[in-house]
Amino acid sequence: MTDAPVLEISAEDALASQVTRELPGWDPEIDDVLVCRQVRDETHDVRTFVFSAREPRLFRYKPGQFITLDLPIGGQVINRCYTISSAPTRGHLISITVKRVPGGPVSNWLHDTLKPGMELRAVGPLGDFTTIDHPAPKYLFLSGGSGITPLMSMARTYHDLAQDRDIVFVHSARSPADIIFRTELDLMARNLPRFSTAYVCETTDTERAWSGFRGRLTLPMLRLIAPDLPERTVFTCGPAPYMAAVRAMLAEAGFDMRRYHEESFDFAALAEAQPDAAAASTVVPVPPPEAVARTFRVEFAKSGRVIECDAGTSILTAARVAGMRLPSSCTKGLCGTCKSKLVAGTVDMKHGGGIRQREIDAGQVLLCCSKPTSDVVVDR
Repeated sequence: MTDAPVLEISAEDALASQVTRELPGWDPEIDDVLVCRQVRDETHDVRTFVFSAREPRLFRYKPGQFITLDLPIGGQVINRCYTISSAPTRGHLISITVKRVPGGPVSNWLHDTLKPGMELRAVGPLGDFTTIDHPAPKYLFLSGGSGITPLMSMARTYHDLAQDRDIVFVHSARSPADIIFRTELDLMARNLPRFSTAYVCETTDTERAWSGFRGRLTLPMLRLIAPDLPERTVFTCGPAPYMAAVRAMLAEAGFDMRRYHEESFDFAALAEAQPDAAAASTVVPVPPPEAVARTFRVEFAKSGRVIECDAGTSILTAARVAGMRLPSSCTKGLCGTCKSKLVAGTVDMKHGGGIRQREIDAGQVLLCCSKPTSDVVVDR
């Protein structure tokens, strides 16, 4: 009796199986591991990192949402959120696009260390900065620097679906060489009749034949690019000063701010480039305690700090008021940046998806949305 022949599956057969059979969706509660498949240079200091699940899965999300990565840096796990730059129309892969921040521990680790084949854990996708939830006949996309990523995800989605949406995409960069996704945006403008792009660069020395706008975005410039500005729904993402300038321009123009949407927290920039701003941005006014509200003792085991926190206030807010600098970004229970181990005591936590159930079962909490129900000890 002879042994049955061993059937070898070729790479082509494996590929055909992956793209033709119906695949389950990626579920971080079941397997939260992402495998880096490719690293692409977008500009001299911006890279795109492309991931897949370990087994063939489809990523389902709304364009404009973000994921939170667990990054093993310096012997500890650091949580950082990055907007997804890929489109859900290409669900086999998911990507983030990251600018290297001078001195930034996380962006530099990603640029210098993350290579194809390496694995990271992730939570998400999450977030509500998406045109899917705000349908409109006309859009104006305004992005600055790496804030282009969520808007690019939206634009890629419409392009992949051949939906000729009326979109004016305005991107601000330091120079023409710093324009992220420039070639792809120009392709979209050629393929979609009502999709147009405009680039605004502070300096144009690297491109003598530059025909775009010079300087920084201004209201007269914006009115020239989009004469029908009052009719459009605006989506904005970029550094905090850029978004503040955009809001001021629109206010001056008498724009209906009910049709204005912005990415309300830039995790990477706040955490790396502007640590002081990150701390300030998370300070939330503490409501006056109710007469019957109890006050509890909160001890931070590693720092040795002890603070008082009433039952109606989150531990993060009380810590900020006491002058403590704790890592955080969204303050909404979404991003996971303030995730901490609860060593002792109990809390009431109402999160927005930024923590896995098994982490909760293991005693992890999000300080931004955890209110003490007893004296507690936190491993911080």
